[in-house]
Amino acid sequence: MVTKDEELLYDPELLKKLDFRQTDAKFSPSITAVSPGETWLKVRPLSTGDYDKGFIQLLSQLTAVGNISKEAFLKRFFQMKSQGGYYVTVIEDTRINRIIGAATLVTELKFIHNCALRARLEDVVVVDTYRGKQLGKLIVVTVTLLSKLLGCYKMTLDCKDKLINFYESLGYKLEPGNSNSMSVRFDTPSNKSPS
Repeated sequence: MVTKDEELLYDPELLKKLDFRQTDAKFSPSITAVSPGETWLKVRPLSTGDYDKGFIQLLSQLTAVGNISKEAFLKRFFQMKSQGGYYVTVIEDTRINRIIGAATLVTELKFIHNCALRARLEDVVVVDTYRGKQLGKLIVVTVTLLSKLLGCYKMTLDCKDKLINFYESLGYKLEPGNSNSMSVRFDTPSNKSPS
């Protein structure tokens, strides 16, 4: 659980406003961000205390994370918070004070579509031992509905071919003629961002 000394990345009241009836996803039994099933599970914004609750180790299940100190974590946390547009959402197992799932919603200010907001889904991960409990679906639907609540005109993601069916079951669609994801990667010393 988040203590009074911890700071949240965004207002947790936003999660209470999500309408899970506005999704193509089917949950059995029914769960939401406010009521994730087990009483010991909590869906909430990332907090300053989550470094000590295994958030970085969780991300290492996705990709190389690097040796991130608590100081570096907090610096990035406050950069994200002050810049705005970052909605890192986590699932905590409050019995053991560990982050066991996460997803990141990033919003982008656009000139197109009448100066609209565009959303991107990133860094979706659930601890292996918690899979099969609808938590991956829950975290994706939560941030997807959050992007809708924020007024985004669309939300996109990149995923491996083996995950296409999963995301399609949640309402995402491959766009014919526009389904290729391309990137360019830059080698930087230790993948550190500029100061």
